Amino acid sequence: MTSFLRISLARRGVSCVAELLEKDAPRTCAAVWDALARGPLGGDAQHAKYARNEVYTMVPRFAQIGRENPTVTPIPGDVVLFDFAGGMLDSAFKADQGIDAEEGAIDLAIFYGRNNLLINGDVGWVPGNVFASIVEGLAPMAEACHDVWRSGSTGERLVYERLDADPR
Repeated sequence: MTSFLRISLARRGVSCVAELLEKDAPRTCAAVWDALARGPLGGDAQHAKYARNEVYTMVPRFAQIGRENPTVTPIPGDVVLFDFAGGMLDSAFKADQGIDAEEGAIDLAIFYGRNNLLINGDVGWVPGNVFASIVEGLAPMAEACHDVWRSGSTGERLVYERLDADPR
């Protein structure tokens, strides 16, 4: 049975639907699906500084999955999980995001355009687990994500939630 997520930019009132890639990333999909059983996951929306066409949010670390279906060159529509250990993130960013220094965080990201490269000046390559693919609503979500970059992310939340039926 195929599983789906709704991913929303709450303030902008835009959402898309992503299909879990359960054959390619079974551990990551199971961890995300289980975490979402307790309710939506979300937080302040951020636009990437380095990766290019990425909007993400940081949530409390709900699993330690390891690498699975990794990429450093995500394509439009990829939904990617990054697991950051406590010492990996900049202290000012951790304080801004309310992330505990010891526990680390999970970064849930969507990629809405081409030519992305997951490299960070502080730590080098940052592979992420591609665990879902946007199958509906990518164009309006991409427009809204671009607006996050252009107009700012203040007050915006990126929210992930389970869909219990195929929305198509």
